[in-house]
Amino acid sequence: MATYRELLARVKDEIDEISTIEAHERLESSGGSLFVDVREPDEWEEGHIPGAIYTGRGRLEQRIEGLVPDKTRELVVYCSAGSRSAFAAKVLEELGYENVVNLAGGFADWKRNGFDVTIPRVLSPEQRTRYSRHLLIPEVGEDGQQRLLDARVLLVGAGGLGSPASLYLAAAGVGTLGIVDADVVDESNLQRQIVHSTERLGEPKVLSAKRTLEGLNPDVRIVPFQERLTSDNVERILADGWDVIVDGADNFPTRYLVNDASVWHGIPVVHGSIFRFEGQVTVFTPGAGPCYRCLFPQPPPPELAPSCAEGGVLGVLPGIIGSIQANEALKLILDRGDSLAGRLLLFDALGTTLDEVTVRRNPDCPVCGESPTITDYVDYVEFCSTPLELS
Repeated sequence: MATYRELLARVKDEIDEISTIEAHERLESSGGSLFVDVREPDEWEEGHIPGAIYTGRGRLEQRIEGLVPDKTRELVVYCSAGSRSAFAAKVLEELGYENVVNLAGGFADWKRNGFDVTIPRVLSPEQRTRYSRHLLIPEVGEDGQQRLLDARVLLVGAGGLGSPASLYLAAAGVGTLGIVDADVVDESNLQRQIVHSTERLGEPKVLSAKRTLEGLNPDVRIVPFQERLTSDNVERILADGWDVIVDGADNFPTRYLVNDASVWHGIPVVHGSIFRFEGQVTVFTPGAGPCYRCLFPQPPPPELAPSCAEGGVLGVLPGIIGSIQANEALKLILDRGDSLAGRLLLFDALGTTLDEVTVRRNPDCPVCGESPTITDYVDYVEFCSTPLELS
């Protein structure tokens, strides 16, 4: 039976190794080498090679394909001294990775040579517990959770769609949530607006939501805007710097205003709308897809687009659509997966069906087109009340 030293020597004969000098040259050359740290979590927190990804040796086989799906990519594997990473490099080759090298001397030798080291921000023990299920997902992990904690999302509306979206974004640890809403909690809201409660009847919705969300997650900062979004205040509100806008507005003037402002500010919008048993969701990403005006060049006449107050809505429907909106916002923040940009998702609660419609960017769009004709805010109430011209 082989000893540990004999087994290590055998493994090192079967893999390729490079020195820290060579590894540093590869890092400086930006040639595409990806460094993989297989040490223990406390070692990673004390410092790591800049740009490295982390997966402890004990979970390497389980996590690596999610972290590095391209098995032709050049990987430089390292640990503290080069022994654990030698075994890791051998395992990666057995998993089909074609270009794997071990860092001889490991991180200790890297530091002895005086090369740059990154000291990562770390989650507190309480945060590790709270977000433990995120940390287990390779596509999120600690880096992704830090991105969520640093993110700023503006919710337009604290009603049917804003309620579930805000709850899930807060629970996920999105660090700053802005909420724009001028209304107060009404008894008729409580059938679907789950961020509010009976004892808060008459309370401004933004303050009711703030209490609920801060009680759900103390990591989250809520910025309330107890006002209706208008052409007069939109620039002030957007000046706070938002990464994503979640549009849960229940009227067309606000939707068009959000669209135009987002195009001019380059902020992606996760749009949702609901009516009776039907809901729809899409993502508008400025410069990379259509905008709301590409989908709806003109608002429909009021008689063809009654509000939920006029036509009703199944209470659970905004929960479904708002949750999808939260999912899209999280994907945008994490830069993972395929967003709904260019796709309109249609949900029918009665038939429990999902359909998808392709939405293309309109080169003649007056806001995001090649020669825009609308370059400043307009009277959106007047625009939405102007009758459609029939040709």
